[in-house]
Amino acid sequence: MFEVGDLLAILSEDVIRLYQDQGVDELYPPQAEAIERGLLEGKNMLISVPTAAGKTLLAELAMIRAAREGKRSLYIVPLRALAAEKYESFRRFNSLGVTVGISTGDFDRRDEALGRNDIIVATSEKADSLIRNGASWITQLGVLVADEIHLLNSANRGPTLEMTITKLVRLNPGMQVIGLSATVANGREVSEWLGADLVFSEWRPISLREGIILDGKMVFEDGEVDLNGKDEMLALVRDTMALGAQMLIFENSRRNAEATAVKVARVVGEGSNDLAQRILASGEGESSRRLADCVRGGSAFHHAGLLPDQRRLVEMGFRENQIKVIASTPTLAAGLNLPARRVLVRSYKRYDPGLGMVPIPVIEYRQMAGRAGRPGLDPYGESFLMAKSRVEFDQLMEGYIRGEPEEILSKLASESALRTHILSTISTGFAESLEALQAFMASTFYAHQQDPWRLEATIEAVLDFLEKSGMISVEVDLMEATRLGSLVSRLYIDPLSAVVVIENLRDRASPTEITLLHLITKTPDMELFYIQRTDGWLEEFIDRYRDQLNPEENYDWLLKEVKTTSMLLDWISEVKEEDICERYHIGPGDIRRVAETAQWLMHSVSEISKQLDLGSSFRAAQLEERIRYGAGPDLLALLEIKGIGRVRARKLHRAGYTSLAMLKEAGLERISSVIGPGTAEKVMAQLRD
Repeated sequence: MFEVGDLLAILSEDVIRLYQDQGVDELYPPQAEAIERGLLEGKNMLISVPTAAGKTLLAELAMIRAAREGKRSLYIVPLRALAAEKYESFRRFNSLGVTVGISTGDFDRRDEALGRNDIIVATSEKADSLIRNGASWITQLGVLVADEIHLLNSANRGPTLEMTITKLVRLNPGMQVIGLSATVANGREVSEWLGADLVFSEWRPISLREGIILDGKMVFEDGEVDLNGKDEMLALVRDTMALGAQMLIFENSRRNAEATAVKVARVVGEGSNDLAQRILASGEGESSRRLADCVRGGSAFHHAGLLPDQRRLVEMGFRENQIKVIASTPTLAAGLNLPARRVLVRSYKRYDPGLGMVPIPVIEYRQMAGRAGRPGLDPYGESFLMAKSRVEFDQLMEGYIRGEPEEILSKLASESALRTHILSTISTGFAESLEALQAFMASTFYAHQQDPWRLEATIEAVLDFLEKSGMISVEVDLMEATRLGSLVSRLYIDPLSAVVVIENLRDRASPTEITLLHLITKTPDMELFYIQRTDGWLEEFIDRYRDQLNPEENYDWLLKEVKTTSMLLDWISEVKEEDICERYHIGPGDIRRVAETAQWLMHSVSEISKQLDLGSSFRAAQLEERIRYGAGPDLLALLEIKGIGRVRARKLHRAGYTSLAMLKEAGLERISSVIGPGTAEKVMAQLRD
């Protein structure tokens, strides 16, 4: 038995007491193994152990030790929501004199002030942008923690995570690297790339029973239990409620998640009216009302279409047992700390645009099933798949329950990933020649897995593109980023996006709002909406604004671009959020996410236009602010006040208050009559400050 008190020789008494006060008296076997093998002596380590087996605690101890030695730590996560969760958790170290900061915002800021902290939490994209923008403290790291390191396997996030780790190791030769994951099938290979010891264990603090629901029974490898009821999902919910436990249900689409939550609420029947009211206050529209109704019935849905505040309220309600069942898309499984007694993976197939419905990877199933069981609260955890036939049952048993997770493979080789990362590598001085670039690429995970020469043709094509686009200059064998290339790298956009912007702006004497909005939708960085049968109105939009649209040869792409352009136009024209959701078949969270990307791209348009004197800098900068708030230009002054928002700002404007000076002069009583006393008090406090 390895007790926390045994670490007194390595960690100080106040650190030991902090954990003991949290109820941590002894270490789990994988934790003890990591410490015995030198984790707290600065050794690199890949820790691959199941969910809830204590990976984060090991990273915490390493970072606290580093802070006591005057060293800074960077904790990288894949999602902003996870960054916020870790930041809130790590803030308890303030009592030890260990300061914590978080950085997930603008991609073209250095965030130098962050360097005053002992621990910094950031997404991998933000960490990459800090390197590109030359944050001085990024070269002074003592510990790097890469949480959810199996996402090296992700086509979207993998290349950035891989390049960020590679660069940080190069910038900080003596830095300790700690990789964390619940599922790394080829852990030996990943640990060799990191120069790390591998701590692999299948030990869990509480047991996990994996089963399949078939013909009204919960079937496990060692037996079966009857479910009472025709609807197997609802029967499982009732059985879970009878145990006084909570449950997560994973669906393959938002629509299914919402429908399931509505259905489950009728069975659970008791939730929180207070929490429902907070959800209603957090957003307008049908989605908010539907979620609030579910919460009153003790259930909730959770997906990217919700507003960030609503997702946080759902997560909080579940942790506080006000919500008994969450029906979610798989995003919830990506690291958020929301365990439950039971997990039901109701849909193991997902729609792929090119292939139709395809089975999810085993690694993804493991991430979801691993949420079952709450240490200290549940005697065990159970996860279930659902089968419609004996044949499907056998396939699920062999493929998932007995199946091995897929090996992690680098996704760095795509030209789109290499465009941005090679420009960044040259711009930040990691490679000043072709030979140096090849040497740098030879230190990536891709090169560790495969012969680096496989990348040569792609690298050559990317370098040719960057040179022809005026982003790098090549003389003999020497390479350097041009002013344009350095700017594009700092802006954190795909170089192809910059080319699209430049080519279209050069052909326009005076672009309109619609021209600029359509321009950013033409870039590869923009997320476009799908076209649906009810979108016949798009052709009318194209006919009406044809002269203001940018050239687009592919009509299918034009439809997607124009639908996204139209949504952004509605957003900045102050169309009601509820009406936008209904017209475009999206959620409030989608509006915010697309607007956030559009704001970043419009900022890039403004900066590129300024750099090359293309004449659109001012108009793009104003549009950037309008996209930020979803408002007309006449409201921008009022929207500088926190907590106002576009709806309240328009009310104030209609009441005749069009500037901060007029608000200050009006006083609390008059402003209260327009926007309510609570908000008015906060507004006046800001104006006084």
